[in-house]
Amino acid sequence: MAADTAEAVEVQRALTRLRRATGLPVAFGGLVESGRRHMRISELSGNSTQSLRALAVISGNGLGGKAVAMARPCVVTDYSVSRQISHEYDIPVAAEGLRSVVAVPVVVRRRVRGVLYGALRTAQPLGDRTINAAVEAARDVEQALVVRDEARELLATVRREPVGDRTPGDGAWEQVREAHAALRALASRIADPTLRSELLDACGLLSPGPPPGEVGLAPRELDVLTCIASGATNAVTADRLGLRPETVKGYLRSAMRRLGAHSRWEAVVAARRAGLLP
Repeated sequence: MAADTAEAVEVQRALTRLRRATGLPVAFGGLVESGRRHMRISELSGNSTQSLRALAVISGNGLGGKAVAMARPCVVTDYSVSRQISHEYDIPVAAEGLRSVVAVPVVVRRRVRGVLYGALRTAQPLGDRTINAAVEAARDVEQALVVRDEARELLATVRREPVGDRTPGDGAWEQVREAHAALRALASRIADPTLRSELLDACGLLSPGPPPGEVGLAPRELDVLTCIASGATNAVTADRLGLRPETVKGYLRSAMRRLGAHSRWEAVVAARRAGLLP
């Protein structure tokens, strides 16, 4: 199965950042197709032809295949005559006019999930700055895939083990609270609106929600209070949610005011009583 649309969007964004950071005229890449030995080039930026689009790159073949097999960045100064790689893909590479190329694997949990390429149309060495920027772009994709994987695993756990049979005070209830906190923190980092909606819907399965007419919290206030309820400090909460510590304090003060609480822990207790937290 090919990479889903949201994952392809992450690759495209990384390619755009790579070209902006380095001035490279061309960048392209794709993800390893599930259950197969090859990655397929699906995203291109700065290309002048379609010769590389949908090209299936087998592990070990060409520059990208070498990066997949070795799980590390690979570079050639002149693709068509390089003795460091095999030449199964010379025709589409030549059609795009590419000479100097860097290929960086996207590695998640020790498994290569894709490859990002940056290229020049002239045969000249690619400097450390360019190679490092390509590595950083691949790391951005890796982080996005890690977050998506964690989200899917949590969703599967919540759906497999519904909260209905658990009651506050039993040993499993703390697991429910941990899952709720993790889901909300992940949702705040997910760009894909469909997956984010699924995560928030799963949060709803873990907390009953306030009765009609009861006090509610803004989404970010609830995100912050959920982290605080799990024992996180303001600094840790800021890191999990991608916020500044001062912003976390502001949301926490606002939540306390809405709940009529005088301390962070009073706010947590009030939120649980109101059905806002499990």
